[in-house]
Amino acid sequence: MTKTRAPAYRKFAVVGAGPVGCIVAAYLAKGGYDVTLCDVVPSLLDAARDPGISIDGAENLRQAIPKTLTRVDDLAKDPPDAIIITVKATALPLLASAIHSFHREGMAVVSWQNGIDTELVLAESLGRASVLRAVVNFGCALVKPGQVHMAFHHPPHHLQEIDPAGRPAALAVADALSRSGLPTERTDEIVSMVWRKSIMNACMNPVCAATGMTMAQAMRDPIISQIVDLLVKEGVRVARANEISLGWNYYPYAVDYMQKAGDHKPSMLMDIEAKRRTEVDFINGKIVEYGERVGLETPYNRMIRAIVKALEPK
Repeated sequence: MTKTRAPAYRKFAVVGAGPVGCIVAAYLAKGGYDVTLCDVVPSLLDAARDPGISIDGAENLRQAIPKTLTRVDDLAKDPPDAIIITVKATALPLLASAIHSFHREGMAVVSWQNGIDTELVLAESLGRASVLRAVVNFGCALVKPGQVHMAFHHPPHHLQEIDPAGRPAALAVADALSRSGLPTERTDEIVSMVWRKSIMNACMNPVCAATGMTMAQAMRDPIISQIVDLLVKEGVRVARANEISLGWNYYPYAVDYMQKAGDHKPSMLMDIEAKRRTEVDFINGKIVEYGERVGLETPYNRMIRAIVKALEPK
């Protein structure tokens, strides 16, 4: 059998200078790769250039990113080998349109985001052969522009192509990340991994967003923790009804994981506090959608999604 050869990627663009984007950009730059960091907020890019991105907590790193852009369209002037997207899933349609204008054969586009089916939004514009999906295994928060606190880091991270033609690109991106200090493996089980993570996000993120509680506070509260538990069970039912493998012991694993989540705010709560649009449609909304596909009611996900959507305009 012929072994799949990975191309040698040297030039990366990271879209999003939030906590995940800062971490990915800093590690790739530290690893010697050519990195351009893109974000629409100039202050985030200013800090990344000088004094540079600072990461503390589970990992410690400081790295300046000299090349920055406020417009993704400007990547057309010096196209990268791969684009890693770390912004909120709500920005995907606009981003896909911008990348489409200069996308070329062989350029990989990685969805490194929360939510279900984010990669499919990109594939609609860019083609399935170019798009990869990644699952990150660290928790992080942006303390201030350019400064990231990494609460935990449980490598390896995983990614996979969504079309067999994209396998060489998946191997190339995983190799670059691993060489840079973010151990990453190509997998054949990315759908399962996305759902395993998304079901927990569908419990903690919207519940904390609706209540204003940290993850630890929500899990310690005897009433709120019951809502979290019901959301976990509903997500598991939907996944299994759609023949998505979670593993035989996923429920106790998820509960134990969330009980150890720590006393910090999930991203959806921070979005509500900052008056930003949330990713609830790509998390709880997708569980509702997949429930409808198999005729399964999802009252708890419908309820919490509606509450978060009601909070967004405020």
